[in-house]
Amino acid sequence: MPLQSTLSGRGSGSSKAVDTQSDGRTFDELRHECLKQGVLFEDPDFPAVDSSLYYSQSVPVNIEWKRPKEICENPKFIVGNASRTDICQGQLGDCWLLAAIASLTLKQETLARVVPHNQDFDRRYAGIFHFQFWNHNKWLDVVVDDRLPTVRDKLILLHSASNNEFWSALLEKAYAKLHGSYESLKGGSTMEAMEDFTGGVGENYETKNAPDNLFAIMNKALDRGSMMGCSIDITSSAESEAKTSTGLVKGHAYSITGMEELTVRGQKVQLIRIRNPWGQVEWNGPWSDGSREWNYVDQAEKDRILKKSDDGEFWMEFSDFKKNYDKVEICNMTPDDLTDSTKRHWEVNMFEGNWIRGSTAGGCRNFIDTFWTNPQFKLQLEDADDDDDVCSVVIALMQKNRRKLRKEGMDMETIGFAVYEAPEDEDQLGKDFFRYNASKARSRTYINVREISERFTLPPGNYLLVPTTFQPHHEADFIIRVFSEKKTAAIEMGSNVDADIPDPPPPSAPEDETDEEKGLRRLFEQLAGADQAISVRELQQMLNGVLSRRKEIKFDGLSLSTCHSIINLMDVDNTGKLEFQEFKVFWEKMKKWIMLFLSFDTDRSGKMSSYELRIALKAAGMQLNNQLLQLIGLRFADDNYDIDFDDYLTCIVRLENMFRAFQVLDQSQRGRVNMNILQFLMLSMNV
Repeated sequence: MPLQSTLSGRGSGSSKAVDTQSDGRTFDELRHECLKQGVLFEDPDFPAVDSSLYYSQSVPVNIEWKRPKEICENPKFIVGNASRTDICQGQLGDCWLLAAIASLTLKQETLARVVPHNQDFDRRYAGIFHFQFWNHNKWLDVVVDDRLPTVRDKLILLHSASNNEFWSALLEKAYAKLHGSYESLKGGSTMEAMEDFTGGVGENYETKNAPDNLFAIMNKALDRGSMMGCSIDITSSAESEAKTSTGLVKGHAYSITGMEELTVRGQKVQLIRIRNPWGQVEWNGPWSDGSREWNYVDQAEKDRILKKSDDGEFWMEFSDFKKNYDKVEICNMTPDDLTDSTKRHWEVNMFEGNWIRGSTAGGCRNFIDTFWTNPQFKLQLEDADDDDDVCSVVIALMQKNRRKLRKEGMDMETIGFAVYEAPEDEDQLGKDFFRYNASKARSRTYINVREISERFTLPPGNYLLVPTTFQPHHEADFIIRVFSEKKTAAIEMGSNVDADIPDPPPPSAPEDETDEEKGLRRLFEQLAGADQAISVRELQQMLNGVLSRRKEIKFDGLSLSTCHSIINLMDVDNTGKLEFQEFKVFWEKMKKWIMLFLSFDTDRSGKMSSYELRIALKAAGMQLNNQLLQLIGLRFADDNYDIDFDDYLTCIVRLENMFRAFQVLDQSQRGRVNMNILQFLMLSMNV
């Protein structure tokens, strides 16, 4: 009798932005109300106070929050077109964000989504602006007022080179609001922000240690609308933006805009087109605009791909590119963020999950006893890439909300993942599988970053993906995204909720009772009243007396709550009491549950690890998914992630109660329970 849970999802995020203001109102509604009332918007969700700037320290200077019209005479949202010169760093250590915004200005369609253009300081001005960011598989519409931190009428954080242009300063404010404060933006990677601006998945390559097929990887990325950049490393700050003899600039972010493979004098030549955001200063080596190499190219091909002008864009041979540049960044775009003109798009699967101590926070493979309890996802790679016999996949594991949680003392967890060849079984794989099977692929390292992503080429087949924190018992929420060239089926393992609890055999007749049953009958009759039935307190007294004689069970006695649950399970005639025939049926169940508990209580401490609960429940005929196991772990496990005998018994009795109640529902009632399975279990478990 399976109960289907719908707690995990797949696919890419919705392209419609979700309004985030706490009162539920949209940007248009808020602006309309302000215009109607003749007031300027003041954001109650991100007020102009010190705590919006810093959470760990007092503001070091005397800050005044001012609106653009208080700073200059004729403020503009955007002057001309948004460009990289609109972005100047202030006193906050968020250069990673600035670099991403600079790259964003090179892709106008994407910029128009992040920075909607239906806003300015004209007659529709109401002191309110809005921006859109991708956040954990959803696009969010973030509203801000235009009060900005200043000192002596000068913006102290991100600002434009033009003192009357404010789109970049307001964008930074909206991004700070998304993460809880300006201080939360200290330190990060450009790719992190690029993903928040596009919903894409990032990849980083070092050209000197890149895979042999880097040209093919980058060419396919362009076909799929990916954003790509490259840079030359610097060894000291003095080299920043230093120009080389070949016309390249060190420590400078370039965009990659094209790839070509030509046949020249019978030889294949791989070319790459690169753009300097300055709009000038170009490569002057082989295949540059005026180089002689172009003389050997077919005229039609030459006219198609070469434009001679000092516009900052140039071609170079791919081998020269790898020699001169050090890093390549690729931001792979999701299908809902691509235009109809994109040649191809990635197939995307997405799952959300969490690591909860005591149930699903198993740690890395070093901790074999708990590693198997981590969430597991099965990937079915059926079709190989075009013109290849392997499947390309990019796997990205992202931990959620960690930047926002900094103010609560929580920073990035150290995360990674492993990929195994999977058997046909769709159930959660256990400890022995991981003990005797090596991974087929894994993240290069465990690292404390927001997202770790890797590209793999794997033969078609079934694979098991296991995301983990490095240490066990560390909690975090995460999303997993799998980008593949061909459609890939993906499911969360062990996601079914099911039970196979056989009906108990009828109790033996009094004349056929065993010696054990005769002894139980004598004790029962001593406690029972004239109605020959025992109440919940009498049941508690009887079970504690019987179990205390069994030296292999170490416990402090069963609680009244546990005994209430037992009567609810076994009281078939609804009297609120147990007759001896009902008690005998329960005792047969009890003996099996005791043996099961003892098989996990290996040190005879009277406790079992909460991480083993999945196996114990399965042996008792019950299968739960990760979300329900997490609830039970939170309800019953102690600080050492152990469950004592009384709580174990309470858990198993209440679960059987739940499944039996579900069994008697008609189909329409089951449907309603399916939709509310989490609430249903919480009531059953008294969570």
